[in-house]
Amino acid sequence: MDSTIAVGHTASRTLTITADHVAKFAEISGDYNPLHFDEAFAAGTKFGRLVAQGGLTTGLLHALVAMDLPGPGTVFLSQEWKFTAPVFIGDTITARAEVLSVHQSKPVTQLGMTVTRADGEVVLEGSAWCYTMRPDQTPLSAEGGG
Repeated sequence: MDSTIAVGHTASRTLTITADHVAKFAEISGDYNPLHFDEAFAAGTKFGRLVAQGGLTTGLLHALVAMDLPGPGTVFLSQEWKFTAPVFIGDTITARAEVLSVHQSKPVTQLGMTVTRADGEVVLEGSAWCYTMRPDQTPLSAEGGG
């Protein structure tokens, strides 16, 4: 594992969710749920207004892990998180990761993760295991893996 990654290290990314993000995510994913596009429908739900797709919230976590901590070459092995509040169009959200553990002999880290709205409400919380591949590492297939 990269010796610069240690328990307690943190990183964060912030994004303001726009209607354009919601439309582009729907175009890519096929998620055209009326909660995201039909104002009258959304107004009649417990949310009261349009909600962004959960994939936009978790997508910020993907960018955080792949680009910041642990960083380039990192993929998720597993995630366990729950959505605790909605993200609305126009909300600014901040994803935060903290290193909880670092495997001693493999490039594997466990991260605690949260996403918070600008008003301080946590909208997602959980944890993830990540694997970081560096160009100078032996390929998995040479180690007897897949």
